[in-house]
Amino acid sequence: MFIFEIMSTATKTSHIGRKISRIRELRGMKQEALATELGISQQSVSSLEQSEHIEDEKLEKVAKVLGVSKEAIENFSEEAMVNYFNNIYDNDFSNSSGALAQNCTFNPLDKLMESVEENKKLYERLLQAEKEKVAYLEKLLDKK
Repeated sequence: MFIFEIMSTATKTSHIGRKISRIRELRGMKQEALATELGISQQSVSSLEQSEHIEDEKLEKVAKVLGVSKEAIENFSEEAMVNYFNNIYDNDFSNSSGALAQNCTFNPLDKLMESVEENKKLYERLLQAEKEKVAYLEKLLDKK
């Protein structure tokens, strides 16, 4: 039974789609946003995140959108991430004379700008759709 547990753990950690999903979630990105950046549908992103293996070219594109390297996705590990944050916590605690130092690595302005950019792209798509509707209606009116 122990060997089976090791094998199932190894299988889970090599699932590239799950790694992409987890990194996307950690970056605070929704499937729709990733889909828009990749020029594919949200359903395609969902399918991608369920894939155990992905072609290198596609993985490179996903990595670029997520702001990481292809190797970072391939080598991503929940356990390594937990250990990394535990080490930061331990070091902060020991270096702060009993009080936990607050090292903010999250820049609220970056998140705001990401949101503004996503909203801008959405607005541009909606505006284009409305322009196409107006053109179509004008074309119909000209025929009468």
